[in-house]
Amino acid sequence: MSNIVVERNGAIEKLTINRPDKLNALNKATIQELGACVKAAEADSSVKVIIITGSGDKAFVAGADISEFYQFSKEEAKALAKGGQDQLFDVVENCKTPVIAAINGFALGGGLELAMSCHIRVASENARMGLPEVSLGVIPGYGGTQRLAQLAGKGKAMELIFTAGMINAGEALQVGLVNYVVSQEELLTKCNEIATKIVKNSSVAIASAISAVNAGYTDGVNGYEKEIEAFANCFGSEDFKEGTSAFLEKRKANFPGK
Repeated sequence: MSNIVVERNGAIEKLTINRPDKLNALNKATIQELGACVKAAEADSSVKVIIITGSGDKAFVAGADISEFYQFSKEEAKALAKGGQDQLFDVVENCKTPVIAAINGFALGGGLELAMSCHIRVASENARMGLPEVSLGVIPGYGGTQRLAQLAGKGKAMELIFTAGMINAGEALQVGLVNYVVSQEELLTKCNEIATKIVKNSSVAIASAISAVNAGYTDGVNGYEKEIEAFANCFGSEDFKEGTSAFLEKRKANFPGK
């Protein structure tokens, strides 16, 4: 049985983590499969937006599957963290197709790290988020120490990590961890609403914007220089020609995605 359910609605692809008996916890197989699904969607030019969510109404992802690694050595732990980042978390963050996290309940540990690697986050009112790793004698290993500080600020990130506490959806919105909070029933509707707005725009320009924004958080990379380069490259695209022509001709653009 697949750990990921793939559903397509026009240009929007929804990936549902399907381990409800484990509250959608991320084991190695799920990480590999979800990463492969994201790569496949990114490679498909007809997919303009990806939505990631969890099955059921209790959890987005309740964490990593601790039973898989609690006896690991330091070397095995290092390989686990690097493998997870390479196979999934960095794949999502650097995906050229926008990725929206539909956080439908608990997003803890690896679950919050997955949500934070997405480009946009929408939470249901019952969502609870946190990085409880220090209560197990370890720290977040799938980018949590970095992305939480980027999104919520250094002080709040340290508080949440040090206390191993959870915050509710309202608090997450207040600190900038999520973009929107809606009812459980409205969650996917809101995600699709955002996705529908994205689909209307140039996928070439959006991919360039993702790369430029991420460059500002990459050591050794000048984000402003990356923006200039990406801006100039857009001028060589068919999307730019169509977008500017449509504007001057006072019509809606029909972007070819090239």
